[in-house]
Amino acid sequence: MTTQAGQVRQIASAAGVVGGATLLSRVLGFVRDMAIAWLFGAGMMADAFFVAFRIPSTLRELLGEGALSAAFVPTFTRTATREGRAAAWDLASAVMGTLVVVLAVVAAAGVLLAPGIIRILAPGFAEVPGKLTLTVQLLRVMFPYIFLVGLAALFMAILNSLGHFMTPALSPSVLNVCMIVAALFIAPHASNPVLPLGIAVLVGGAGQLLIQVPSAMIRGWRPRLRVAPRDPRVQEIARLMAPGVAGLAITQINVFVGTLLASLLAQGSVAALTYAFRLVQFPIGVFGVAIATGALPVMAASAARNAMDDMKRALMGSLRLGFFLALPAMVGLLIFRTPILHVLFERGAFTRPVTFLTAEILAGYTLGICFYIANRILAPAFYAMHDTWTPVATGMMAVGVNIAASIALMGPLGATGLALATAIASAGNFLLLFSRLRRRIGPLGGKRLLRAVAKVGLACLPMAAWGIVSQGWWDVLAVPRTVHKAALLCGEMGVAVALFGATAAALGCDELRWSLDLLRRQRPGEIRSAAKS
Repeated sequence: MTTQAGQVRQIASAAGVVGGATLLSRVLGFVRDMAIAWLFGAGMMADAFFVAFRIPSTLRELLGEGALSAAFVPTFTRTATREGRAAAWDLASAVMGTLVVVLAVVAAAGVLLAPGIIRILAPGFAEVPGKLTLTVQLLRVMFPYIFLVGLAALFMAILNSLGHFMTPALSPSVLNVCMIVAALFIAPHASNPVLPLGIAVLVGGAGQLLIQVPSAMIRGWRPRLRVAPRDPRVQEIARLMAPGVAGLAITQINVFVGTLLASLLAQGSVAALTYAFRLVQFPIGVFGVAIATGALPVMAASAARNAMDDMKRALMGSLRLGFFLALPAMVGLLIFRTPILHVLFERGAFTRPVTFLTAEILAGYTLGICFYIANRILAPAFYAMHDTWTPVATGMMAVGVNIAASIALMGPLGATGLALATAIASAGNFLLLFSRLRRRIGPLGGKRLLRAVAKVGLACLPMAAWGIVSQGWWDVLAVPRTVHKAALLCGEMGVAVALFGATAAALGCDELRWSLDLLRRQRPGEIRSAAKS
């Protein structure tokens, strides 16, 4: 039997690697967007690039990373546990060979059908001379990216199954670096400046794939492809992927509905919602996705051994760690939201009224951070048991709640109501997932979780008081120079984090020790040694 502390150390070690790499990727993504904005602004080339890139990027989400990992990791882990490593590698070869064929067909179809795809998704582009042609050209250049990044997602799933997280987590940064280099150093000197950016997407996709190959080979993978669509294990993975793809499609529908409703509100509501959610995505990616990525192999291994008590301990430890990191992030964003937005965005067309509008919206989104992160952790518990339909079913219910709450709240609260509706729907999704999991595998220790969350809430009180008082003493918005604003804001937030850590230590929060593994346990060898605890 594995202790909860040992499991959480293993998960925290993996989450530290994934979280740090995700933070790097998010920062580079922000730099990439700034470079593209500097180069193209909001003109025709920017429109053409973002529409063309959105299509293969969306297909990557639907066919690749999330759904593939959720289906492959438990199956690969169970095969390795019950039949041995050789059988697991044979499974990987069969999946890879079959995936090569599927992705090649999808990429070829996308290149051939590009004009029709753009006319359906962006019909207004035909009204601007040259815009439709440029977008079609970019889509044809970038569509093979789905082939490269789909294989990269499979390598990510293989390496995560083997307890290696660093290289897969770093791979998205390769794409951002390639695009930044193209935007800053190549595009300004090109006759068609947006074309090098499209080529950089292809180069970045190849980099995402190739950077993972050496790590896989060190761990036993060999370049042997076997096209086996009738292999029962391949068919099982395809069946498990189907609800994952459906769930991601629901997310895209949710985004579409939110954008549609926001377009009915005041000018700038869509943009303000986008900027606000970009900030909320930082803690979700750095904490939620990281912990979920580290937890899935641990829970899958426990489920493969039919050791459900071990799986419960891993899940509850992950949830406690998630709430320990999410609550102070929520409080910090709520209190410092206006100066953060001011320092990051308030320049040029992003004026002071836009800052205040976005800050209101950010408050609505921020109230749901704990549930966004908790849902990311709960879903892999179902995946570990080869149940990918339950998260889809609860997700569909959450979409219904989101739409109903959005319609009810957008009248009195405007765009802030849409953000708050998203938080309400996320809370409902958490309650549904938690209750269904409890009915399936028995008591989860909800009272212990509540006590742990209450301690974290108490630890947040001093940092909240400091944030409110310090902003009264030093108004970041009134400081003249951006560098000084940023330094002052970082100082205020640094003191807030220190107060939270000191209070959590005084209250005896076990999660403080666990979370330190996010910083200390970064190497694969340490991850393996933590797994033996």
